[in-house]
Amino acid sequence: MFGLMQDHPLLISSIFEHAISNYSKQEIVSNTVEGGIHRYTYFDWGKRTKQLANAFKSIDLKESDRVGTLAWNGYRHLEIYYATSSSGLVCHTINPRLHPDQVSYIVNHAKDKVLCVDLNILPLVEKASENFNTVKAIIIMTDNKNMVQPNIKDGIEVICYEDFIKDHSDQFNWPQLDEKTASSLCYTSGTTGNPKGVLYSHRSTVLHAYGMNLKDVVPYGIKDVVLPVVPMFHVNAWGTPYAAPMCGTKLVFPGAKLDGESITNLMNDEKVTISLGVPTIWLLLLNYLRDSGKKIDTVKRLVIGGSSCPRTLFEGFEDEFGAEVIHAWGMTEMSPLGTVNMPALGDEPKDRTEYYDQKLPQGRTIFGHQMKLVDDDGNDLPEDGETQGRLLSRGYWVLKEYFEDNTEKDRFLDGGWFDTGDVAKIDQDGFMTITDRTKDIIKSGGEWISSIDLERHICVGHPEVANILLSYLFHTKNRKEEKANCNCSANARENHLQKMIFLKMYSKVTENG
Repeated sequence: MFGLMQDHPLLISSIFEHAISNYSKQEIVSNTVEGGIHRYTYFDWGKRTKQLANAFKSIDLKESDRVGTLAWNGYRHLEIYYATSSSGLVCHTINPRLHPDQVSYIVNHAKDKVLCVDLNILPLVEKASENFNTVKAIIIMTDNKNMVQPNIKDGIEVICYEDFIKDHSDQFNWPQLDEKTASSLCYTSGTTGNPKGVLYSHRSTVLHAYGMNLKDVVPYGIKDVVLPVVPMFHVNAWGTPYAAPMCGTKLVFPGAKLDGESITNLMNDEKVTISLGVPTIWLLLLNYLRDSGKKIDTVKRLVIGGSSCPRTLFEGFEDEFGAEVIHAWGMTEMSPLGTVNMPALGDEPKDRTEYYDQKLPQGRTIFGHQMKLVDDDGNDLPEDGETQGRLLSRGYWVLKEYFEDNTEKDRFLDGGWFDTGDVAKIDQDGFMTITDRTKDIIKSGGEWISSIDLERHICVGHPEVANILLSYLFHTKNRKEEKANCNCSANARENHLQKMIFLKMYSKVTENG
């Protein structure tokens, strides 16, 4: 016997219609690529998004066609998010920090029909376009006043975004899609070989947004102001473009300006209460705040993910600036939210040292996601806080295979489990700590050493160090050992540093920080 409740599909268009119907006066603020602040309401966003959907329809895009974006966080990017997915197209966000050859590979593999590009990313697209196979049009995300004519491969039409939408109706009837319909596509470089596509569905995206808004996760509310510093091309800004409108939250987009001064000014001018980003960004902000003497008094929560968070960031923001730091973990393959570090019931720390000790793990999983540990033979391991094993994941918003790529099919296991590629331990209360990536863990003198542990102890916690790059040295006796390249030498636990070399150097970091 089945229940007698209504059965409506979980669709991104439902989030959109709920937001513009119930929170029409709420604001969306953007630091624009052209310069200056753009401000409008959810009501305005709704009208323009439907104009864009009609514009896409006018160029004969069919259901499930991919529309790529190479853009920073901003209001036009948000319009593209919803106009594509809600109308049955697939929003394919692409990382503009990649090499042109990688961009070409990703665009061709996804079979993008249209690319939407921010002005200051055009040089990358000019280089990459020579190898595009499927792109028919490039829409430059600007107005007629700032429009330029890039040097693009012959046969690809170049269109001004504002001209593209201006003559179209602001009414659009969203199709009643199957909730399993593809909604968006992100590529991850955290695998071997070429980047691999993760194809999200409407169902997985809506459920992920619900998960984010649980009380002890990253809940948004109508009185909150969220600044997603994490890029919209990095796993859909960790789901914020969906979770925030679901609750009527004010959105503030930083554009391309991610320096400490620009972020501080936005936080203070717009009275930001929540912000999300990777450790590298927060380190820049923390240093700027200390040097400038400025405050961020309205900020209540900073969510940190993308890579392991050093203790110094927790201490700096919480003790000096009164902003609670929330440690989270996830992957592109998980939409991305997997765990959040919120205190266990009755687990009150006895002092600040123990308080920060409790914050270092990646946290507990949230409803909708499961994880467990196994050994190299696939046997379940105990969750005792000591035993390390391969971390497996499954859930409502976890992938079941990569998009048109079977090169890592051995990561998809019986029971719907996905091998994350991480080594971790889980304690009796469900708190998970990432100890390493399986491909990064080091053996020296018979002992397993965590590269994450080295990063924390050698450099990231040292006040004179900005960055660290760990690389392998191969030793005939001890197998892999590590070389730490950083901009100073610092002391760590002696038995882990006997053969390490410190070099002064500066290196680019990934979008994960």
